[in-house]
Amino acid sequence: MIANLSLTMKLNLVLEKSQRINNMNLLRIVLAIVLPPLGIFMTVGVGPTLLINILLTLLGWLPGSIHALWVIVKHEEKVARGDF
Repeated sequence: MIANLSLTMKLNLVLEKSQRINNMNLLRIVLAIVLPPLGIFMTVGVGPTLLINILLTLLGWLPGSIHALWVIVKHEEKVARGDF
């Protein structure tokens, strides 16, 4: 009985963590569309990728958004593979 309860609690914690990660991914994707540099900043922080995105966004909203979405998707692929 105690083992089943412990397993259930562990499963609930994993599901809650998964839900938080999915919510954060959704937030980053929405920000990448609306404010591309902010989506990049939340994903990789300050660095060359952010500077490139700021320049692309200054050239136009669409290039900045495409770049931001690409960076976020590639970052999530690395995290899923464990390369990060």
